[in-house]
Amino acid sequence: MTIKFNQADILHRYDRVSHYGVFMTIKLAALAFAAAFSLSAQAQTPTEIQWWHSMDGALNDWVVDLTKQFNASQTAYKVIPTYKGEYDQSVAAGIAAYRAGNAPDILQVFEVGTATMMYSRGAIKSVADVMKDAGVKFDPKAYIHAVAGYYTAPNGQMLSMPFNSSTTVFYYNKDAFKSAGLDPEKAPTTWPEVVSMAAKLKASGSACPFTTSWMTWVQVESFSAWHNVNYASKNNGFGGLDARLEFNSPLHVRHFENLGNMAKQGLFVYKGRASKPVSSFASGECAMFAGSSGSYASFVRDAKFKFAESTLPYYPDVPGAPQNTIIGGASLWVFSGKPVEHYKGVANFFNFLSDPKVQSASHMRTGYLPITMAAFKLTEESGFYKKNPGTDVAVNQMIRKTTEKSRGVRLGNFPQVRAIVDEETEQIWSGKKTAKQALDDAVRRGNELLVKFQAANK
Repeated sequence: MTIKFNQADILHRYDRVSHYGVFMTIKLAALAFAAAFSLSAQAQTPTEIQWWHSMDGALNDWVVDLTKQFNASQTAYKVIPTYKGEYDQSVAAGIAAYRAGNAPDILQVFEVGTATMMYSRGAIKSVADVMKDAGVKFDPKAYIHAVAGYYTAPNGQMLSMPFNSSTTVFYYNKDAFKSAGLDPEKAPTTWPEVVSMAAKLKASGSACPFTTSWMTWVQVESFSAWHNVNYASKNNGFGGLDARLEFNSPLHVRHFENLGNMAKQGLFVYKGRASKPVSSFASGECAMFAGSSGSYASFVRDAKFKFAESTLPYYPDVPGAPQNTIIGGASLWVFSGKPVEHYKGVANFFNFLSDPKVQSASHMRTGYLPITMAAFKLTEESGFYKKNPGTDVAVNQMIRKTTEKSRGVRLGNFPQVRAIVDEETEQIWSGKKTAKQALDDAVRRGNELLVKFQAANK
């Protein structure tokens, strides 16, 4: 059979084939372009690093600014900070998230949570390993010894990255001092001076001559180190899980008896737990305040009066006092099980945070320690300490020669121990218990928790 086509039919068929070829060429080109664009977009999309923290108010502004600065300095990574409540709340949230399989890359943990994180087997990747695996230079010796030492395991491996390291200091309202006939340039250096100055402040009309934040950290833990006496056995927990509390010594009892008497006379006013009393000083209600060096940022922002920063008071008849204060604040812990690229981002972020210029600027802005000696020297050379007398107190208190009794406190179930101490000492202010009864009961109850932690981590 012979099939015949006329010229018009042939041309029509050729035209259809030609159009199909052009269509396929365009389609393939479009697909190739889309694929190339997708790969390019993926290459340009930064790896997101999730960071959960507990900085609020002026300190949250600082955290946000730090991450913006890091994110703008490169294009490979983007750190996303998320406020997760007070320290105990963020730690609980982080642990719960890890168990659920959606933990953040970085978790800010207060210093009393260190032992808990250390013994969280398999949940943590040490900062030493994070930096080493990412090929980022890291020298633990560059950090202030008292800071780095606290976050270092017995084998010498640094476990977490120091971030907002603080210590306890003393603040006073210079305007209130002047109104009370006190020298506004002279802070009390001993506890007897605190009592006498508080009496003059009250006589001049002050409703709150003295208060303190973080009762357990400032008036028990730091008090112990400052006077070179044990808070707990086994070098305050550094020597093993069988450490037991010892802060019911005659000196501790004497101190809380004095605070109790001050409370009865209206010279000391208890304003609550943790950081709640900070606002009482910032508002001008309380004239003297013992608390974190990290409160400096809030006072600079909120105080409408002149204030100064000084060392913690001590008892002059105690041999060796004052010694050194201990670390507070928090460090950054890295969860395990993350992609390699995430760890590279974390390492680069930690390297950024440790830069002397970044550290110095953060120190001057917040009152937290500069964490490295290079940052401290840079701040000193800038003239900041001369222009702002007292702002070097925190660093000078921390770089004194430490002893086994003043190195710090590292115990299991430490947050719960602190809660017990708060509960028991509150019985003193309400007049329901004597200082000795309260401290004895706090030691007994706290030791029960230490025994449980030891049993669970054998």
